[in-house]
Amino acid sequence: AHDASVIQTLVSQGFVTGELKEGFPAENIADSNNFISLLYYFGLVTIGGTYRGRLRFVIPNEVVREQVYTYLLDNYHDNHLETDTYRLSQLEESMAYDGDFKPFFQYIADSIYTFASQRDRQKGESFVHGFTLAITSMCRFYRPISELDNQNGYADIFLRPRQEIYDDMEHSYIIELKYLNSKATDAQVASTIEQAKAQVCRYADTVNAIQQIGTTKLHKVYVVYRGVEMVACEEVVE
Repeated sequence: AHDASVIQTLVSQGFVTGELKEGFPAENIADSNNFISLLYYFGLVTIGGTYRGRLRFVIPNEVVREQVYTYLLDNYHDNHLETDTYRLSQLEESMAYDGDFKPFFQYIADSIYTFASQRDRQKGESFVHGFTLAITSMCRFYRPISELDNQNGYADIFLRPRQEIYDDMEHSYIIELKYLNSKATDAQVASTIEQAKAQVCRYADTVNAIQQIGTTKLHKVYVVYRGVEMVACEEVVE
């Protein structure tokens, strides 16, 4: 597939060349230039000059390389992880229009649990965060922003609504993603959940988040993993 080829080149060469497209139909996402443009708009590549008359797109840092691209190459492509694109599309729509986020994150959790290799399990937090970011990056309704900077700290993933395209969508999300070692006790899980609740509420009240949600309802969600098993996925309702 063209997208796998783009990622392969990014990881091995450190850059790809192409054109920056301002817009394109969702069904044409597999086109190389469209896919590169999507990565750019998601903040997963940046423009690093030109090369032989074309724009040069580079991976911005090693965190992105390790957590997103290397994961996609090693697991999604090489290990033949196939997504049910129709089902995933329906889950995305339910999240954007109905506020039903749990099935989407359960889909991610099921994929992590089923396809995680022993090496992935050893990576722990970076693997879980990287996989979650990779899947949310494919969601057409949101621009995921990882570790949104604000005056009170960082939100793991802010799903910024793309209302400039989908002006009738109704829901946006801040996800506080927590990871615990597979040997963590139930008491440690409970304590982490309380921490996540407090943190996601602080993040949701920041100006940076409020200014970017448009007319959508912002949901404060915490997701907690113990190893590769999701043990909590709930919304803080005040």
